[in-house]
Amino acid sequence: MRVDKFYKDSFILTLSNMTTSIIAFVFSIILSRELGAEGLGLYGLIMPVYGLLLCFTSDGLITAISRISTVYLSRRDLRNLSKTLNTVFVYVLLWASTVALLVLICNRGIAVHIVRDERAARALMMLSPALLFIPLSAVIKGFFYGLGKYKITSSVDIFEKLFRVVILLSAISAFHPDRVDKTVAIAYLALAVGELNSMTMLFICYKIQKDKLKNNCSINSCNIKSSSIINSGTAVRPNREKSRIQLIFDVFVISVPIGLNGIISSILSAVSTLVLPRMIVSAGFTYNEALALVGRFNGMALNISFLPYIIIGSMLTVLVPELSLHISRKDFWSAEERIAQVLKLAAAVGISTAIVCLLLPNTLGQLFYNRNDLGNMIRFTAPICLITFVSSPTFGILNALGKQNIYLRNSLIISVEGLLFIIIFAGIPSINIYGDGISMILSSITAFILNMKEISKICEIKIGVQDVVTLLLAGISAYLVSGIAGRLLFEAPSAIKAALVVLTSFGTVIGLGGLAKSKNISG
Repeated sequence: MRVDKFYKDSFILTLSNMTTSIIAFVFSIILSRELGAEGLGLYGLIMPVYGLLLCFTSDGLITAISRISTVYLSRRDLRNLSKTLNTVFVYVLLWASTVALLVLICNRGIAVHIVRDERAARALMMLSPALLFIPLSAVIKGFFYGLGKYKITSSVDIFEKLFRVVILLSAISAFHPDRVDKTVAIAYLALAVGELNSMTMLFICYKIQKDKLKNNCSINSCNIKSSSIINSGTAVRPNREKSRIQLIFDVFVISVPIGLNGIISSILSAVSTLVLPRMIVSAGFTYNEALALVGRFNGMALNISFLPYIIIGSMLTVLVPELSLHISRKDFWSAEERIAQVLKLAAAVGISTAIVCLLLPNTLGQLFYNRNDLGNMIRFTAPICLITFVSSPTFGILNALGKQNIYLRNSLIISVEGLLFIIIFAGIPSINIYGDGISMILSSITAFILNMKEISKICEIKIGVQDVVTLLLAGISAYLVSGIAGRLLFEAPSAIKAALVVLTSFGTVIGLGGLAKSKNISG
């Protein structure tokens, strides 16, 4: 039943993330129409600063609260859970309010000295409240993830994205901005209002759910329905109530390393973003040509090939609280089984995605961006997807196992290594932009090796040669069958051809993998 619930929750999150991605895509189209090229450029300059500020206020909170909530609920310890949430709410309110107030006061200085465009000041002022709303929402989301209530958070996320579109169009229609900076400010105002709406809805749902838990639980019995808890009907001893200092420390132990990783990774990512076009220029290209190559590869080809990563990201969201529960119960067998399942499914998604990128590179470029110059780049992303999709879950597993310091260390190693590989490869004329892809491949291999070494110290990795051979044979079969399907629909519209190849590739790899597993169990 736990296996079924895990995949069910992952499926719900995948559908939710796909829906929000579609709405975000529509939002970007509206932005491009309302802001124009200059406005989009200014909007893009502000976004990295906004992302970095969020690292200071909210990074790691969802993971920390989801893990802690799961463990306390498994022990039927509502006192410490409620006390933890209340303490974190107060801390986040004070800290995030301070950051938001500083941004509000110093918006012009940030615009001039960091964004390097004074016109960003008005937008920074408008987005500053979101720096408070998002961390508070993160605490509540972590609680619902720990409880296994993914439908609630998914519904709120979808409504928030739709509400943001409505606010943007309504505000532009009402105010009729006559300058670029005013239009960009309205776009960020829509973002802030959307986050306020999301926080309000989550808080209402949180109060309702908290009252339900109080009504259903007592000292000797507890009937909590969640993704990972089954009522045993036995008496439970009262749990020792912890101090607020200890409770906030328990959260910090998990969230601070993740937050530090987010901050440092954001800085290194920004450095890599700035270095990449300059290394391509050193390879003999003009700066405009270098920017065009970066835009096509990172902004288009990788965007297309990484779409299926939504599946893996959804699984990791569900994985963290479940693994935390298994480890807290010393149920290492269940933890090992789940880790093996996630890694094999991630490999299956990676193989399927790589097959699609190899078979339909030109079709995908034409379908998504109406361009004929993305085929080689999309084809080159096939090995990137395969390796990255398998290595990235290992970071989530480290998180779930409570190895935040190892997570931080390995992330820093990978980020620095990736920057060095860009410097080495992107400056070679015959490689140029593909040096970024080579950097991703090599860094992902390093990440997989380092992380698996640490994971194996706690849990046995239940993946053998038979599993690898099964995935390999499934991949070969999917490539052949999908190739035949693509040739049969050679004259069909691009969308129909792409849809059939995607369904055939993913269906064959995952279907054959499931068949092999069932045969192995029955055998």
